[in-house]
Amino acid sequence: MPTQPSIHILFENKDWIPPLTDALSAAGFKDVNLVKLSEGLIDPNTEPADGIWINRISPSSHTRGNVNTVQLARDVLYWLEYHNRIVINGLNAFEFEMSKFRQDLILRKYGIQTPKTILVVGLEKLKAAAQQFDGPFITKHNQGGKGLGIQLFQSTDDFNAQIDDHTLEPSPDGKYILQQYIQPAHKHITRVEIVGDRFLFAMNSSTEDGFELCPSDVCQLEAAAKKGPDVCPIDGNESKFSPAELNENDPLVQQYIQMMKNESIDVAGIEYVQDIHGERYTYDINGTTNYNAKLGAQIGIQCMDALAAYISNSIVPNYLANRFQTASK
Repeated sequence: MPTQPSIHILFENKDWIPPLTDALSAAGFKDVNLVKLSEGLIDPNTEPADGIWINRISPSSHTRGNVNTVQLARDVLYWLEYHNRIVINGLNAFEFEMSKFRQDLILRKYGIQTPKTILVVGLEKLKAAAQQFDGPFITKHNQGGKGLGIQLFQSTDDFNAQIDDHTLEPSPDGKYILQQYIQPAHKHITRVEIVGDRFLFAMNSSTEDGFELCPSDVCQLEAAAKKGPDVCPIDGNESKFSPAELNENDPLVQQYIQMMKNESIDVAGIEYVQDIHGERYTYDINGTTNYNAKLGAQIGIQCMDALAAYISNSIVPNYLANRFQTASK
């Protein structure tokens, strides 16, 4: 008889799973089930398995051949919540992660400063949107992930040329984001990691090699493979990630925590950039956040362990209370 409830992990990228399953096992969760969402069926006459569900579906799933995952996940999450299953980063959090446009709106709702952002569908509309920027701007996929589709443009002429040449990277959902480019004061962006209502740490990510800043060890190995066999981003002396001087008392961190609490976002890595005037612009909410093992060892925090502890200390009591209430009816 397991001492902890069953855990079910919705996933599509197996390479991101071992740190989480190892942490759950160490925390005493013996029944951990992996539920891959690349294809499948949902019968509305059946109920989901009992237990706690963790959503680990990424907006970049289409880059790994899982082109139907996002749409399938939307219905699976709705099905789970319809049956009152506890889901970590459920449907509301998922919809924010799948839309840079919605992220911008929700950040503004909580008084958090964001770069000027425009959602665009249609190539001619892209040209019109570019005219609304006075200086450099960047393109993004509305359904982003791994920094895909991010490109810096210094002028509308360069941008229009890519559109006319059909070389602009296509967005998976046909929606593009044009966003004001904020010149980093120190050639890095800052990522704040939060689990539950707890600030874990913040890290700086160097932007000198581009905008693909996924911190997971797997992503770093993939990036190294593109550069050549002599590059090791995990064991080498150089790293694009370093601790940031930020703590839980920072007003911006407190705004993030309040936003996540109110909007049912359990886990997130939230990114901002600071300009030369000291202004901080927040631009990304990563719900399928990954962590860098080397940095974790350096600062003494293993975030997947923190996630497992959050599930044990906060989610499991809610789960047991719900079961008791159901049994009492």
